[in-house]
Amino acid sequence: MQSADDWVTRSLASVWHPCTQMQHHETMPLVAISHGRGAWLYDHQGQRYLDAVSSWWVNLFGHANPRINEALKDQLDRLEHAMLAGFTHEPVVQLSERLAAKTRHALGHCFYASDGASAVEIALKMSFHYWRNSGRSEKQEFVCLQGSYHGETVGALGVTDVPVFTEAYGGMYQRAHVVMSPDARQAKSGESDADVAVRAIQAMRTLLERRSDKIAAVIVEPLVQCAVGMAMHAPDYLRQLRALCDEFAVHLIADEIAVGCGRTGTFFACEQAAIWPDFLCLSKGISGGYLPLSLVMTTDNVYQAFYHPEVARGFLHSHSYTGNPLACRAALATLQIFDDDDVISHNQLRAKKLAQALQPIAAHPQVSHVRQRGMIAAFDVSPTVREGFARRFFTTALQKELLLRPIGTTVYWMPPFMLSDEEMTLLGERTLEVLQLTTL
Repeated sequence: MQSADDWVTRSLASVWHPCTQMQHHETMPLVAISHGRGAWLYDHQGQRYLDAVSSWWVNLFGHANPRINEALKDQLDRLEHAMLAGFTHEPVVQLSERLAAKTRHALGHCFYASDGASAVEIALKMSFHYWRNSGRSEKQEFVCLQGSYHGETVGALGVTDVPVFTEAYGGMYQRAHVVMSPDARQAKSGESDADVAVRAIQAMRTLLERRSDKIAAVIVEPLVQCAVGMAMHAPDYLRQLRALCDEFAVHLIADEIAVGCGRTGTFFACEQAAIWPDFLCLSKGISGGYLPLSLVMTTDNVYQAFYHPEVARGFLHSHSYTGNPLACRAALATLQIFDDDDVISHNQLRAKKLAQALQPIAAHPQVSHVRQRGMIAAFDVSPTVREGFARRFFTTALQKELLLRPIGTTVYWMPPFMLSDEEMTLLGERTLEVLQLTTL
């Protein structure tokens, strides 16, 4: 039997890990995971780690969830995959119908892929092509928010405002217009969160007044811009943005890849603003953290713009694993857990427990901007500890049985929805211990 050290050595020799400077692993060893159970991951020595970031925000109901496991075992004996061009199958139809019902059929058409960046690419292409099919081919530009992150494929990078990516790959794609974010942390002296949102909306209006005849769509992460450090804004910003997009005939793309599937307190984040976008992107949690799956939901108006005898007017995008039956079955099992366990209602209680666990951390002298939206909580640490803080915090947290991965000097929790009260208490206490050790 291979030891953990063997797996680490072989991984470093053969696996190029994502979002990683591989040289850092000369001093920060990989953790070889053996198995998972509930909210915990276990290494080969039996050391456990509370998965407080849901393994990059994908796991909703714990590792090795028995209900999702059983659904996948059943599907394996039925159909593992079939091409979705010219064919269909039960899981993809059922999943599309159930998701459409969750929008009260405002978004009644689903197009499938495997990952979040691909979903963003699909939404961008659909908007671009919609305007071409509608006789408005001059509408080819896009708008994103400051600090936005929508994926790392070339098209998705065009609407991403993260310097490390734009500096490395900026010559490969057309940059979007970048407009002020409603990030509440930008409040000036005497300003409220609402005042920040008003300034952000005014900046968007100024751009649309000038360029709306050339702009195809605006893309946003509703309520929480995750990768920029869990930047949060009020639902009213989305309501005003929807109205602006309608006024200037510009599509609204809601990237709910990270914030959908119950993370913010409602199944779709957009529900809290009582609006629906023209395109809604889902991924990550939709399959419960089991299999790669993403999709774009859109309106009948958009769908009809492509419904035509000419092939060139059809939506020109394909993916070999589109609508994979196993992934769709995992998603159906995930949705069933939402219904059977009344997850959204129970998450309101869990969110209160999470808020209680945050209170002692909020009193720390180097902590600011403590914030929460549903089952996403975050706080910022004084920039005086910036140098190497994220890696130092991550490695110290592992020693305290926590999997936490700060974004710069922002520490966040995005745990699975099935944490017990005891686990939430442990998360709060251990996070505070790590904070004290890493800010000395």
